[in-house]
Formats: sequence, C-alpha cells, structure tokens
Amino acid sequence: MTDNNNDEKNVLIYMLAGVGLGAIIGAAAGLLFAPKAGSETREQLTDKFKELKDKTEEWISEQRAKKSHKLEDALEEVGA
Repeated sequence: MTDNNNDEKNVLIYMLAGVGLGAIIGAAAGLLFAPKAGSETREQLTDKFKELKDKTEEWISEQRAKKSHKLEDALEEVGA
C-alpha cells in the first residue's frame, strides 16, 4: 500500500513540475516576443529569473526542513 501512495505522490510532483516548467517557458516566450526594447526585456527577464531562483531556494529549504522533521519524528518513535 505504501508503494501505491508513493507512486501517487511522485505523479503529483512530476505533474506540478511540468506545469511550473510550462509556465516558466510561457512567461519567457511572452517576454521575448513583447514589443519592448531589448535592454528593457533583458532587465525584466533577469528580475524574473532572480525571483524564480529565490522562490526555488526557499522551496528547497522548506522541503529539507520537512524531511528533517520527519526523520527526527521517526528517530523519536524508534527510541521511545
């Protein structure tokens, strides 16, 4: 039963990653084809990529913290 639950979580993670990647590609394409000056578009792209990088780093930190808490809880159960 746990394998099925893990498979469902993996499918959800991959689906969300695909949607996120599609959104990023769509946003980048929209910026590239927007009727703006090249320097303005590059500046806007740089800002968006920095924002995305910050959000990704924050998400990774949150996931690591969650895994750490789960590990600590499991160790407490085993020790108890």
